[in-house]
Amino acid sequence: MTQPAAALAASIALLGAISAPPAHAEGPGQGQTAKFEVEFMRMAIDHHFAALRITELAAGTDMQRNAEIGAAEGTSPTPGYAATPAKATLDDLKSMARRNNRMQREEILKMQGFLRDWYGLQYQPRLRADSAVQIDILERAQPGADFNHAFYEVFARHHYTLMEPVNACMTGTDLRHDELRDECRGMWHSQIADIHMMRMELKKHFGIADYQPFRNLEPLKSNGGLPRGDHSGGH
Repeated sequence: MTQPAAALAASIALLGAISAPPAHAEGPGQGQTAKFEVEFMRMAIDHHFAALRITELAAGTDMQRNAEIGAAEGTSPTPGYAATPAKATLDDLKSMARRNNRMQREEILKMQGFLRDWYGLQYQPRLRADSAVQIDILERAQPGADFNHAFYEVFARHHYTLMEPVNACMTGTDLRHDELRDECRGMWHSQIADIHMMRMELKKHFGIADYQPFRNLEPLKSNGGLPRGDHSGGH
């Protein structure tokens, strides 16, 4: 893990230990559900951890928050990273990035609380290889239209990769763990809605009417073969 990522992970872990709400389920998962839940929540925490950096690159960071939310406001600064200027230039994109940054911080805290209270685990997020590639694409994209286009494809793809595990969460968790299933339902609805919005924005701003966040059949040379989605036009 890079030094900024390690610092961010430690900060989130500490914040989770202080702020996460208590879980109310009756003990840990039974049988196969225990292993499934632990693996799922670790994966989802790491997935959201990457989204914090993705959304920071879009909306920028504010070292001091404004009293009134405006189109120019950035995300909450993430410990471990220097102040980041906004690379996106579309107000709706930056608004979605700010909303996702806030929501996914809260979801990280919630699942850290479940792991701690149900399984006695203190889990620190880590940056996984596929997410590191997506972040690299956005860090290299030029501010403005180039970044806006890349963000819609990358973040829609990022959201989509969580859909199958979230479906499993809603159908394979411990029968008593309603809190976790509720969390997964919320993730499913919010991320599907975001994907739809990003597909509409790709059509509106870039004339791409058939973007799909699925695995690209022709891996991109620029991202080591890990896709950011697919459509009939060029990237």
